[in-house]
Amino acid sequence: MESLVLTEVIGGLGVITLNRPKALNALSLEMVRELYTVLTGWATDEAVLGVLMRGSGRPAENGKPAGAVHFCAGGDIRFIYDAAITGDLSVDDFFSEEYALDYLIHTYPKPVIAWLEGITMGGGMGLAQGADLRVVTEHIRMAMPETRIGLFPDVAGGYFLSRCAGSLGEYLGIVGPHLHVTDALTLGLADVHAQAESLPTLLEGFKLRHAANGDELLARVRAHVDAHPLGDLPEATVTGHLDQINRHFSLHAMADIEASLRADGSEWAQQALKQMAGHSPLMMCVTLEQIRRARSMSLAQVFRMERDMVRNCFGIRKGKDSETAEGVRALVIDKDNQPRWRPAAIKDVDMMEVEAFFASPWPASRHPLRDLI
Repeated sequence: MESLVLTEVIGGLGVITLNRPKALNALSLEMVRELYTVLTGWATDEAVLGVLMRGSGRPAENGKPAGAVHFCAGGDIRFIYDAAITGDLSVDDFFSEEYALDYLIHTYPKPVIAWLEGITMGGGMGLAQGADLRVVTEHIRMAMPETRIGLFPDVAGGYFLSRCAGSLGEYLGIVGPHLHVTDALTLGLADVHAQAESLPTLLEGFKLRHAANGDELLARVRAHVDAHPLGDLPEATVTGHLDQINRHFSLHAMADIEASLRADGSEWAQQALKQMAGHSPLMMCVTLEQIRRARSMSLAQVFRMERDMVRNCFGIRKGKDSETAEGVRALVIDKDNQPRWRPAAIKDVDMMEVEAFFASPWPASRHPLRDLI
């Protein structure tokens, strides 16, 4: 059986390919552990001067054409659901180890390039946002849509969303819109753009000429990207509404934001409300608080806070009573798209319950991410 994580070192460039294409390269616990092992080993391997992460697509087989390439659709939410329902403690291991992996990428001692194609959401964003160079292609579909499944934008979403201009972080985390290449670039969630089909040529270049050091390796990747840009980019769909986003999503509470959007008769505001209508009212309130707290936190502090929060997602209400379990049930398990959120409306959210998500279940000395600095 082929590995879920493929690795190759080409001319000093360590190439990691997420290889679970039938699941859109969603991260399993096995994949997280393999990625962590590979990256920690390469950190001190003199043969590896930098790392490139990419996703895979379903190969052509049985007369069917090859599938689209996707970077990573997030964490394996079916596994998370099953673990939450059955009380399987491996769900704790998954989040602790996933966050430790993401932190490792953010602090990696060698250049990391994320080559982002297709669906890049949730856990895929956790892998991508710590990279030194985030390359988006014409096929990118980027989002942090966790409130739709009764979760919050984790994997340091509090950190990188809160660093977006103005109140964009609140908007992106609460509404979870899908972003194309221009959006990713203008929002600061990607650095450069390139043609997807140019990646094999980039790798071939390293086969022909070994990189001299990490700086030269990164410079060569940048030069290749610059030589293979996309053509006309689509018009930005988010930053064109920055004034409206700041006016609405800077307000104090979710109830105020919702009321302000309702009073705005524009098509954009109504579309935002339509998207929010399917999301967990409780977790939209939790997300608003998360992003605002994260603005004044370090990266390590954000990861610890989010680890507390995700534990509380399954601890405050256990099993099927969890808002996250209900969201995954409605979207992925039963696929009825009729989540029974509790409460069902933003106006009925108890702010004491929101605050409870930020209480740490562990003393500082026993926190699973206590070693992050």
